[in-house]
Amino acid sequence: MKPSWKEELNWLKSLIQKTELKETVKWGIPVFTFNGQNVVGLAGFKSHFALWFYNGIFLKDKSNVLINAQEGVTKALRQWRFASREEMDEKLILAYIQEAIANEKQRKKLQPQKKENLPAPPQLAEAFREDNDFKNSFLALSQAKQNEYAEYIHGAKQEATTWSRVEKIKPLVVQGKGLNDKYKK
Repeated sequence: MKPSWKEELNWLKSLIQKTELKETVKWGIPVFTFNGQNVVGLAGFKSHFALWFYNGIFLKDKSNVLINAQEGVTKALRQWRFASREEMDEKLILAYIQEAIANEKQRKKLQPQKKENLPAPPQLAEAFREDNDFKNSFLALSQAKQNEYAEYIHGAKQEATTWSRVEKIKPLVVQGKGLNDKYKK
């Protein structure tokens, strides 16, 4: 294992700088943009360094080098991992970057899919029977907020956790707040 990929990352950075992309720093890492839109980023990890394409789902990937780092979680982002400098082919990497730029110029974006409405967990339904204000406040929330709460409660593995989550959300629901509102701008 190599603790630092400084030389390899600098080489990748110099390669990307040959394109029309503009370098910025986001999340503490170099990210290259076109018209303010993220196109490609790079970073070093414990056992590899990676180049990732924010809308990599639209790349043809003829060489089959891209992976979805978090299957089921990551939708559009694709990663190209390297374990050594010898694995990097300048022409091939530039071709992928140029294709990503062309896709950005065409404004190819993955449209978020609407989640289907989740059924209320039985514990939530029981809490509604016991507290009519809680029920009315919950039903006044947007469908997205209702789904956030239902998903949160469904995610508990133990019955005791489910009940503690129901109790935890009550004040938020009565205030008309969503579970994740504090993280949203």
